[in-house]
Amino acid sequence: MSKRGLKIIVVGAGKVGDTLVNRLAEEGHDLVIIDKNVNRLTELANLCDCMGIIGNGASHGVLEEAGVASADLFISVTESDELNLLCCTIAKQFNRNLATIARVRNPDYGKEIPYLRSKLSLEMIINPEYEAAVEAARILFLPAALSINSFAHGSAEIVKIKIPEGNILDGKTVAYLGSNITNGILIVGVERGDEVTIPNGAFELSAGDIISFVATRKECHSFLKSIGFKTNSVRSTIMIGGGKSAFYLADQLIKTGIDVKIIEKDAKRCDELSELLPKATIINGDGINESLLEETGIRDVDSVVAMTGIDEENIMLSLFARQISKGIKSVTKINKISFTDVINRLDLGSVIYPKQITAEAIITYARAKQASIGSNVEVMYHLFDERAEAIEFKVMEKSEATGIQLKDLKLRANTLLAFINRSGKIIIPTGSDSIEVGDSVMIVTKNKGYTALTDILR
Repeated sequence: MSKRGLKIIVVGAGKVGDTLVNRLAEEGHDLVIIDKNVNRLTELANLCDCMGIIGNGASHGVLEEAGVASADLFISVTESDELNLLCCTIAKQFNRNLATIARVRNPDYGKEIPYLRSKLSLEMIINPEYEAAVEAARILFLPAALSINSFAHGSAEIVKIKIPEGNILDGKTVAYLGSNITNGILIVGVERGDEVTIPNGAFELSAGDIISFVATRKECHSFLKSIGFKTNSVRSTIMIGGGKSAFYLADQLIKTGIDVKIIEKDAKRCDELSELLPKATIINGDGINESLLEETGIRDVDSVVAMTGIDEENIMLSLFARQISKGIKSVTKINKISFTDVINRLDLGSVIYPKQITAEAIITYARAKQASIGSNVEVMYHLFDERAEAIEFKVMEKSEATGIQLKDLKLRANTLLAFINRSGKIIIPTGSDSIEVGDSVMIVTKNKGYTALTDILR
């Protein structure tokens, strides 16, 4: 297995580009950044100790200078969808084996993505606004969760919840949960204050802990009901901000019968949304106006989603919503602010970060491309503010990790095997189970940079 970093060219040093370059630099890849903005480019290149080239990512000369002919991966994440597609198309002319990824956000292209990928030979088209909406929808369908990440093509999920005062889990060990409540879930992480623990059976849970557990959707609902959590979807929501994410989210919610109201400042955008979403109630006004929120019925809805383009407004809106109704579900979209420690200490409910969602998807692809033939990374999420990773591997050939009972595998410290997906059946593993060729397996670890299944072994 080679651990050589990939040679990666990133066009665009904006919010997504900044997050992406920082993450890829941490992964040990050889990076070149292209952007027209000198100050932004210089700052990012110096911070990540990589090459920066001032110019247009669709320019033949600029791409040649960046070394596109010998690159492994080319990613274009400028503000323009059309420029991103053009950059990838031109880059491909230099190097037919080059893997290309474009950020495309316009809903007009939504139905054409398979066509564009095929005709332009793109490895991936990523839409941060759409992916953020998918994540928000998952949370609103199961509002007891703080966050939900999907694995095994939707067959398994990592669900994060906070243990309330007086809950049945308070004071119980992980082993007690498995033998007395359910063994259909596996707790893979516990956040207590500033500490993150991958727990063993003797770990004692406490009120205030934020736990992340793996389960199938059915087992998840059953477990939450058994510990006193509601598992029904929200019935109504107010969304503040009518941008692309709001459109994508509203479209998903309306299809499941959820009542949607959208408050948007721009009158022209309100007209557009009224045509695109005839079943939604579109209100032209300032969403940070308390009187308007009251008139719109904020006290009567199940959920509030703050999706304006200004993070500070989104934070204030969620705090206001939770102040007037403790039972309301709030979802806060954060576009730029990086003070995650501060944000986590606020009572914001669920928080989604579109730029991080984009970075996760691309890093997953980069790790899969970097990995050995024997196993590939299929899905990866950073957990607990990047202090741990959940990685799904596809096992394609025999190795030191296959065909051996798990109790006999020498796993590295702070590494947990969370599930085995065998022909669509999710197995919460015991010591007598084993990993076999053809399985997909999910690992949760506080170690960084796993690119193959065998990395879990000491």
